[in-house]
Amino acid sequence: MNDPAPEIVVCADLETCVERAARRIVSAASTAIGARGRFAIALAGGSTPEPLYESLGDSPGRDALDWSRVEVFWGDERCVPPDHPDSNYRMARAALLDAVPIPPERIHRIRGEEPDPEYAADLYERELHRELSSSPRDTPRLDLVLLGLGTDGHTASLFPESEALEEKDRLVAAVKASTPTLQPPVVERVTLTPPAINAADEVLFLVAGEEKAPAVEAVLEGPREPRRWPAQAIDPGPGRLAWLVDAGAARSLSDLHAPEGREP
Repeated sequence: MNDPAPEIVVCADLETCVERAARRIVSAASTAIGARGRFAIALAGGSTPEPLYESLGDSPGRDALDWSRVEVFWGDERCVPPDHPDSNYRMARAALLDAVPIPPERIHRIRGEEPDPEYAADLYERELHRELSSSPRDTPRLDLVLLGLGTDGHTASLFPESEALEEKDRLVAAVKASTPTLQPPVVERVTLTPPAINAADEVLFLVAGEEKAPAVEAVLEGPREPRRWPAQAIDPGPGRLAWLVDAGAARSLSDLHAPEGREP
């Protein structure tokens, strides 16, 4: 990864990771709203961020944000209807969005129910431009992208050997994920690409569980092989890159990157 090196904070448990993540999101939102009048965040799917969303939806997290100025996007979505149990949108709505006073027009979901995933990807790219670009040639810039990490090193829906990892121009791609860790083993998804994620002001990984330890070590301390470990493709350049990792997921890490960021 390019300099500056990512910030790595190892927390005792997921609860502590969630507390820190919530504080970071509130701080980033306050800064963005003060500077630009709005805060644009892309949410992650999966089980790990769910308690974070619940925390932000409860007091005092709910009261710490001006939700009328928050624009909510997603890093990826499965090609399912919004009420499907596997929908990232459905999880975020149940855990967070139904609990906060956010205007419906500020919720920008990926339309996974579209019959053609390529069309859904095109729709979402156009929405990103419409909401976040000052001109058609500008790259839409999210204030914060929240990401997770799979045991195979994938993040968002950027999987090992995916052609989307090589994307230079498109901001959103339709992908087919084929991996034994998924059920069903082959699924269609729509995902932000590295150019979209890397344009963000801040990218925050939230990772928990001992089963993630080999992937965390490979991504952060192994050789650069983004086609094998897709999370290595996330490098926001002038933006901030931070990892909040619980003790189980961090058990194989050395203090190579940021020993001052570690917690006992």
